[in-house]
Amino acid sequence: MSAAQKEMKEFVPGVRETGITDSVLDLVGNTPMVRLNRLPEMLGLECEVLAKCEFFNPGGSVKDRIARRMVLDAGETGRIKKGDTLVEPTSGNTGIGMALASAVAGYKMVVTMPMKMSKEKRSVITALGADIIRTPNEAAYDDYESHISVANRMRDADPENVHVLDQYVNTNNPDAHYYGTAEEILRQTGGKFDMIVMGAGTGGTITGTAKRLKEVLPNLIVVGVDPKGSILAEGGGKCEGPMYQVEGIGYDFIPDVLDRSIVDVWVKSTDKPSFDLARQLIAKEGLLVGGSAGSAMYGVAQEAKKLKKGQRCVVVFSDGIRNYLTKFVDDDWMKEHDLMEGEPKDLTLDAAKKRIADLEAEVAALKK
Repeated sequence: MSAAQKEMKEFVPGVRETGITDSVLDLVGNTPMVRLNRLPEMLGLECEVLAKCEFFNPGGSVKDRIARRMVLDAGETGRIKKGDTLVEPTSGNTGIGMALASAVAGYKMVVTMPMKMSKEKRSVITALGADIIRTPNEAAYDDYESHISVANRMRDADPENVHVLDQYVNTNNPDAHYYGTAEEILRQTGGKFDMIVMGAGTGGTITGTAKRLKEVLPNLIVVGVDPKGSILAEGGGKCEGPMYQVEGIGYDFIPDVLDRSIVDVWVKSTDKPSFDLARQLIAKEGLLVGGSAGSAMYGVAQEAKKLKKGQRCVVVFSDGIRNYLTKFVDDDWMKEHDLMEGEPKDLTLDAAKKRIADLEAEVAALKK
């Protein structure tokens, strides 16, 4: 076992660090838990709802946990060395966490990321000194042009110096939550809660967290939230329906780190209620969450209504508002995507790009 693995496995969650730390990586984890007050009542829920606020991590999301663990472990075991390049396919948050960890540890970083992911994620990743390669939204995971295939081709071209730590198969992904997130939740709740609701992307968060929690609380109900258009809840098959706008959850394949057997109930979410609830969490609870928090809250609304007064539901909010200021937070963006009534007042970034492309096509047609 490497020094990093030993240190991380012996890590005991405690209060959030307030003194001087050796690096920003020491601030990963120990995120706060907040009781929701207004929204559960508005949704007609009788149970207490507690939110695990992962956007308090230094990179802004739950993915800081796995990025820290994967990078530290790879360095300790000699898998990577100073000056090497890490490449990671991601929907953005793992890329931010990896870029942050790489900046601290002294590795070069390249992120491959689909085009649909937000401008804010791109800006944060590049600010951390990483390079980004954008890939087509419509490319399936095994397509030549997908973010996963591009990363793997870069590694294969120079395997001595380029490495894909690969959140989809890396056991440090669920382990970060088994040894960290779950233990924090047990401490914060005193081990007294009846249900936990989490969104699923790679599946590392829900797998690692739920596995440890069920060892302590065997009757715990684990609810996974998966957007329509993804196949995680179904366990396979072909993605159907329009592309969903919520970022960070859902996939068109089943990642190796996802243990579907640990999930008791799956809830399929859609964009409109997800974004509506995310905006309500911001406006009614003062929690500056991202869109997937709305999806998780939709899962709470659907399943926690089965709980009674005196029971508790924990929900994990994976990231924050910073990544989506030009997306669901913006009324014009919501209207443009038919997620809110009314006409946009100004052109959003997406609308401006489309308008430019349309004008370029018109000019090209006139030249013929």
